[in-house]
Amino acid sequence: MMGMMIDHIQAQTMHARRGALKNAFTYGVDYILTDLSGPSPKMLSRNRFNLWSLWDRHHGGPRENGSGIAWFRCMLSDRGFPVDDAQLLLLAQPSFLWFHFNPVSFWIALIDDKPCAFIAEVNNTFGHRHCYFCAHDDFRPIEKHDDLFAEKLMHVSPFQKIRGTYHFSFGITAKAVNIRISYKDGDQGVLATLSGQRRPATSRSLLWAAVRRPLGSLRVLALIHWQAVVLYLKRAPFLKKQPAPELLMSDNQSFRGAGE
Repeated sequence: MMGMMIDHIQAQTMHARRGALKNAFTYGVDYILTDLSGPSPKMLSRNRFNLWSLWDRHHGGPRENGSGIAWFRCMLSDRGFPVDDAQLLLLAQPSFLWFHFNPVSFWIALIDDKPCAFIAEVNNTFGHRHCYFCAHDDFRPIEKHDDLFAEKLMHVSPFQKIRGTYHFSFGITAKAVNIRISYKDGDQGVLATLSGQRRPATSRSLLWAAVRRPLGSLRVLALIHWQAVVLYLKRAPFLKKQPAPELLMSDNQSFRGAGE
């Protein structure tokens, strides 16, 4: 099992729309991968204001009322996962100064350095959250070629309906993170990826991120709204704000290997 760690993932995210109306974009984004223990670089704090911060209230449970890693531990225990054998990690965009927004963050449970369960914590721009618990029935390691899928239950994009399925392909090694989320609704949908090298977080790397990609997740939110304008101008069908899902969490429904 890995020891205390905190990595800075200077990642690339790509979104590509399926269907007759095409749209795709790629941009850089900064994520932190941490077990939330031990000291942090001077530019990053936990539950305290800084240039970059990770706040328990932003993760693990209802939006803005989370309880951090304790919630993840509880979700794992409720499903019979061997928590005592696991290293628990959070992969998320940190808050920049006063601003916080994560389109998706991930709670990850590693056993022998391999992911055996994760929760995708999905947030929309309307203030809603829904979480997807993903694991094999026997909690064996999740390989990168595995396909875990779940019914879409929350309104995320005003250009996509609340139906169809999310397909998760989850790859994490000692050197890199490679995550692929494919949303499918018949011949419509969106492919989203997040990939980047794992490197130890340092004050220098975090300061450079603030210069290279200023405003952190505020910049990400601005880019999301810009792409919404692009789709609107392309005359993509537009849906008004939909009700929040009744439940906070749903589990993946089944599993398929790459060859099945």
